Amino acid sequence: MKDKRALLIFLTVFIDLVGFGIIIPLTPYLGKQFGADAVQVGWLMSIYSLMQFIFAPIWGKLSDRFGRRPIIMISLLSSSLSHLGFAFAQNYLGLFIFRLLAGIGGGNLAAAMAYMADVTDEKDRSKGMGLIGAAFGLGFILGPALGGVFGDLGHHLGSAPPLGGSFPAVVAGLICFLNLVGAYFYLPETRSRSERSQALDIRGPVARLLKIFRVSAHSGLGTVYLIYFCNSLALALVEVPLFLYVAAKFHWSMSQASFGFAYIGIIMVFTQGFLIRKLLPRLGERRMLPLGLGFLTLGLVGSAFTATPWSMAPFITALALGYGLSNPSLTGSISLLSSKEAQGENLGVAQSLAALSRILGPVLGGLAFQRITMNAPFFFAGVVAALGLLLCVMIFSRLRAGEGQVA
Repeated sequence: MKDKRALLIFLTVFIDLVGFGIIIPLTPYLGKQFGADAVQVGWLMSIYSLMQFIFAPIWGKLSDRFGRRPIIMISLLSSSLSHLGFAFAQNYLGLFIFRLLAGIGGGNLAAAMAYMADVTDEKDRSKGMGLIGAAFGLGFILGPALGGVFGDLGHHLGSAPPLGGSFPAVVAGLICFLNLVGAYFYLPETRSRSERSQALDIRGPVARLLKIFRVSAHSGLGTVYLIYFCNSLALALVEVPLFLYVAAKFHWSMSQASFGFAYIGIIMVFTQGFLIRKLLPRLGERRMLPLGLGFLTLGLVGSAFTATPWSMAPFITALALGYGLSNPSLTGSISLLSSKEAQGENLGVAQSLAALSRILGPVLGGLAFQRITMNAPFFFAGVVAALGLLLCVMIFSRLRAGEGQVA
């Protein structure tokens, strides 16, 4: 993959995710500062994903119609302004509104994936999607760490916003603005005027999803969407309970848990940015995907029955390795099963499903942790991943190696 545009979109997504990652640890802190209870803080965390679920396909379709570059730039501007608004909010309602606006404008991932699809050929498609996944992982490793650093710096600078606890959000807004400037000067458009679709269908998300499933059922894309949802939901089910689990069972501090999460991120980045590039030419999506889902299932179920951190470590490694293999294989498969004109829309639907999983997963995982046992979220997530693996075996036994169609 020699096209420098692939590197440019990787850097654009990475910088955007660094800004977003800075906001993650800041959100509960500012919510509690304005008197929010645990449920209200939860809504601050989920409203972003809810808006992405609704608007990601719209942005993807708009990128098919008007080009990738303007949609990506609009999203970067939205991120910059919403992060700055979040920093200067004076109450919980202000925080909520700016996270909602960030979610509406945060659908650029669909356009970024479509951009990557535009600049890669079929044999390199999943490698390109792996780069997007690596950008995600790196952003989520570096972003929260920078949030902590700038949070401490903000407290040294002063106690009132933006020089106090909300200072990291100011930094996040400036990072996204610099990303916008870089995209304006260096990120080229990938679709010519003749390639841009003339029809602009931006109906409601439910109607749009039903249309996509009906149209794509004959090619197996509907089943791939379901596998994608299972894969995303399996991880989302344990994202919140994992911290609660290690704190309750192993008595880990927040810093210890942060190192644990950083380890998961590093494994995912290594897998999606390096390992998949070595394995994919040998295995192809047809074999790579069930391998990843198998590791993910093993890691989740095994983690439910561990008694010590050291016994949990290999299962957490398997979890991170499995997701790192399965996610780019799925996005690559969706791209290969989509026509050139529908890349943005179909990848946008996939990101809507991922956003839906991030809305449902933390809530359901938290309920299972609280109402059943602390091990329950891992077991249920393993069942969901196993369902995805079963569906994968059913459909990919009919997928011809190296081709984006079902035999």
